[in-house]
Amino acid sequence: MASDVDLAPLVGRADHLATLRSALLDGVGPGQTAAVFVTGESGVGKTRLLREAGDRFRAGGALVLTGTCLDIGDSSPLHPLLQALRRFDAELTASHARTSSAVRGLLQMFAAETAGPDGAGALLERVSRGLHLVAQGRPLVLVLDDLQWVDRSTRQLLLYLLAGLGDLQLSVLAAVRAESLQGAHPLRRVLTELRRLRSVRVVDLAPLDRAGTEQLSAAVLGGPLGAEAAESLWQRSGGNPFVVEELARDLREGRDGLSETLREVFLARVDALPQAAHAVVHAVAAGVEPVAHWLLAEVTRLPEGELIEAVRAAVAHRLLVGDDDGYRLRHRLVAEVLAHELLPAERSALHRRYAEALTMAPAELHQARLAHHWRLAGEPARALPAAVAAAQEAERLHGYAEAHRHWSVALQLAGPPAAGVAPADGGLTPDRAELLRHAAEAAHHCGEHARALSLLEELADAEDAPPACALHIRRARYLAAAGRSAPAEAEYRRALAAADCTSRERATAAAHLAELLLHLGRYADAGERAREALELAAEVEGSVSEVVLASMALGFSEAYLEDPDAGLAVMREALDTAERAGRPEDVACAYLHLAELLTGPLNILEEGVVVARRGAERVAELGLGRTYETRLLAIATNGLFRVGQWAEAEKVVAAALRHRPSGADAVELLLARCRLWVGYGDIEAADRDLEAVATVLAGGGARHVIPLLTLRAGLAMWQGRHDLARQAVQRGLTEVRSDDVGILAALVWHGLRAEAEAHAARASVDTTAVRRLREVAERVARKSEHAARPVRDVVGGFLALCEAEVSRLDGSDPQLWARSVTEWDRRHHPYPAAYSRLRQAEALLARRTRTATAGKLLREAYQVAQGLGAEPLSTEIRTLATRARVTLEERGASAEGRSVAGAELSGDELAMLTAREREVLAAVAEGLTNKEIGQRLFISERTIGVHVSHIFDKLQVRTRVQASAIFLRNRPE
Repeated sequence: MASDVDLAPLVGRADHLATLRSALLDGVGPGQTAAVFVTGESGVGKTRLLREAGDRFRAGGALVLTGTCLDIGDSSPLHPLLQALRRFDAELTASHARTSSAVRGLLQMFAAETAGPDGAGALLERVSRGLHLVAQGRPLVLVLDDLQWVDRSTRQLLLYLLAGLGDLQLSVLAAVRAESLQGAHPLRRVLTELRRLRSVRVVDLAPLDRAGTEQLSAAVLGGPLGAEAAESLWQRSGGNPFVVEELARDLREGRDGLSETLREVFLARVDALPQAAHAVVHAVAAGVEPVAHWLLAEVTRLPEGELIEAVRAAVAHRLLVGDDDGYRLRHRLVAEVLAHELLPAERSALHRRYAEALTMAPAELHQARLAHHWRLAGEPARALPAAVAAAQEAERLHGYAEAHRHWSVALQLAGPPAAGVAPADGGLTPDRAELLRHAAEAAHHCGEHARALSLLEELADAEDAPPACALHIRRARYLAAAGRSAPAEAEYRRALAAADCTSRERATAAAHLAELLLHLGRYADAGERAREALELAAEVEGSVSEVVLASMALGFSEAYLEDPDAGLAVMREALDTAERAGRPEDVACAYLHLAELLTGPLNILEEGVVVARRGAERVAELGLGRTYETRLLAIATNGLFRVGQWAEAEKVVAAALRHRPSGADAVELLLARCRLWVGYGDIEAADRDLEAVATVLAGGGARHVIPLLTLRAGLAMWQGRHDLARQAVQRGLTEVRSDDVGILAALVWHGLRAEAEAHAARASVDTTAVRRLREVAERVARKSEHAARPVRDVVGGFLALCEAEVSRLDGSDPQLWARSVTEWDRRHHPYPAAYSRLRQAEALLARRTRTATAGKLLREAYQVAQGLGAEPLSTEIRTLATRARVTLEERGASAEGRSVAGAELSGDELAMLTAREREVLAAVAEGLTNKEIGQRLFISERTIGVHVSHIFDKLQVRTRVQASAIFLRNRPE
């Protein structure tokens, strides 16, 4: 049943429809994502535009799922997606049995979802996999209206899918009421970040202009307005299509002049309704839309025939619209007007009827909606158990933000301690202290740390509050999560001093305090507290978690205090302890920290990679593949990249990404893979990963922003876009606060390198940026003096690069570049060492001195770059060598001679190829195309092209046939 508003033409939006099709269908290929967010004032036509676009997308062969976010604060997690799936399922016919089965399977998954070791991230992946089955290869368009009311879980799902982690050809079209995005609205920050991405567009839907207003009004009236009436309508409507239609219809119906206000228009229309229709409109206004037909019948208590006639009258008067899932007011402006027309007693009576009807229909029961109606009916005792049930339902779906809201509502319903509300049905509802505990924990999980601490303070004052020691430990945990390290430390110390602290609680407090001190860089204090925790844990049976945590802190402490062997011994003993106890999380934690110790402060990269990969296999056996295994593989990937085993790193990250990780795990892996793409020179793949990371980070995760911006700067420099590189670095220094001297040093190097590259290209140099970068470099140097020796060593390498880059601005100093070569060679990091050799050679050639040394440096750098597959670096080395007339191979050997000599020495013409290049060549010899090879090896077609170019260059061939012949001649029997 539809209102005659649907018969009015869509005026002035043809360009917008074309834009939506281009952005969301035509420009989105398999496995790609895109989004358009339509913003605008109420009544400007966002919903109508979404409906029209959705119809056109369906006609174009896309699968369109349409949902609406609820306008009440206690909606359930992922409500709009569930609504869209139910709508779609209702539309399917018997000929769509496979699709219907996929839809119902996804709905059943929601109903059965329970918290597991992989948490909310696993839920996102399962939803994505279910949508993939529903889509069956078709483009999927998710249309969401009223996104300003979106729940946090749906927001996270959108970011996950838009980042390309769901492996769907997905487009999102959403409408947002502009006036709702004020102040600290969470969606405002997300949209601000998403605007930066090329795959995302934000379309601001403006009111109609004068011509459009007259065209729409003429269509409603059946003819043009007179000049005076047209002027009045234009002035009063401001081009808002909804208001234009309403006022034009009043004129068509013979009203004398225009109403003084739109409110009067609506009230006059309501007053003109039959009595039954009047009741229907007010009932829908009090409900949570959409209001199902059966529910409206229960609330209005009208006979079926009379109810249908009343609904028809409300639709005819343009106050109500109907869909398969229920009735809605034509626009929220109608609800705002009608809200003031009911007496308080009338509103309470309507909400009571809704609650009673929902209670009598358990199959349709929605706890959040039930709590909403009982609360507004003035029945807190009945609302309380429903609010508790809604909170528990939200936690089951990992919707901690929604759970926090429901627990908060439950606390309001319970009232102050002296006036606590007993459940009306005699059910078992948690007491106020229990409600406070749940609310505080939910607030902590969803990042509302201040609220969690406030609730904890109230819990401490409750009559049946937990013991003081338990409160101190929980408060310390919340403070640490909020970044308030000093008060968190004080709370842990109070817990240890509390008289009621048990031995287990003391061990827990001491272990967590040791970890906190470690993060604060107080390694001696961390070690001392870790020893205390281990002594306490030894007295408590089953305290494996405390032992592992304390051992991690002690191991790091000892390693930072110049005793690596002692630190490693403690960590390995902790791993043995965890393995003997068999608790999966403890085993995983031990492997994770041991790998971090080796690849981080100790810089024992090869062994760290081995431990990370061994640990990944072990935790996969323990059922923690999607979380801890991916974290360990991310550590392994970064270690392999740093030691120059790029082809192997590519394999590892591809294996990890098959788990479809989300959140921080996904970001770590995407950044690791992007480092490879930037090094290889695969600009398209690198850019795609950076877009994905930026999409995920739109929902939070500031600690990854600097690595993201550093990679963006590096990619921009290989493209010759020094301006973009400069912007990325300056954004990192301005918008993100970080105490990590290592990542700051890398960012500063990229900034100074960008200015040096601009100078070399005879572009403008930003002297202000150079001065600021040098100041930051000095600050990093001062801060690193207090860090451990391994950290100082890595920072020292970057600072050497920084100093050498600065010299390029007024005559590159070969001595500074020689120092950088030494620094990175000593750490066995081949890529920055090769880059430094290139710059040292460049400086020597510029001074026309020691050209033989310069030639040797270029050959050494080229050999490393070719072995890595670092095409941009190889290209720059070749360019400089050509300009300086330096041969990059051994003097006196032709290309053919080199090939033969190499074969004679090694017995293998393929000896110069990396492991990944051998895999690619083997596939080439099978006759596979680049696309087919990419599918086999789980890497992009463009990257395969880069590998093939490297193979041709190294084998000195020009065709795939020649390369295949060499492979077949040298392959093992």
